[in-house]
Amino acid sequence: MGPATWSVAAPAVGSAFFASLVEAVEALTIVLAVATLRGWRPAAFGTVTALGVLAAMIVLLGSLLDYVPLQPLQLAIGVLLLLFGMGWLRKAVLRAAGIIPLHDEAAIFADEAAQLAQSGDRRHSSFDWIAGLTAFKAVLLEGLEVVFIVVAAGAGRGLLWPAGLGALAACLTILILGVAIRRPLAKVPENTLKFGVGVMLSSFGVFWTGEGLGVAWPGQDLALPVFAVLFLTVGITAASALRRPVTEVVR
Repeated sequence: MGPATWSVAAPAVGSAFFASLVEAVEALTIVLAVATLRGWRPAAFGTVTALGVLAAMIVLLGSLLDYVPLQPLQLAIGVLLLLFGMGWLRKAVLRAAGIIPLHDEAAIFADEAAQLAQSGDRRHSSFDWIAGLTAFKAVLLEGLEVVFIVVAAGAGRGLLWPAGLGALAACLTILILGVAIRRPLAKVPENTLKFGVGVMLSSFGVFWTGEGLGVAWPGQDLALPVFAVLFLTVGITAASALRRPVTEVVR
């Protein structure tokens, strides 16, 4: 695999991996709350079911995209990646600047646990379907963003499986850590991860949008690192210019 190929594969796999880390932490927080309050059986059932649905979506969407002409596919995915990445980058910049509050996974865990405690005693049912549904919904909703990134980053370049493996590796990493410590991963630098993922997705979006429009980028695939540096510089500069003290956290 040559340098140009690696310059495309690395952002695709990296975007899927780091985006999945962020979403997996958020999903795991709710799954752990379910497991703590209602037991591991409904938590595991909801999680596995949601992961099965997400895997089927990746395979189905990836297969369908193989029949779409490459240039229109690049344009459509490029625009979506750019919008998606800029959204993540914007929120990361605002959080880094203290304009909007940071997430607090420990607080989210406590809130979710309180809601589950109010829904009834698990002894009233041999299998708590409410708890299972809560875990399923959390994993499915957070996973939908990962599916989009995996398909968008991997389709059209033969990188669907590498991107999918990157996402799987991230999810397994968070799962192992979560099961080992059985607490929310509150110390994971979520906003830093979102900042980096926003930079990568935005860079990929500009690159693919240009290719879809027939733009001949100087250096071809090697233009991707240049875009990443530009977005990173703009993001850091904007966060520094807007910075103010952070006084609260999101629950």
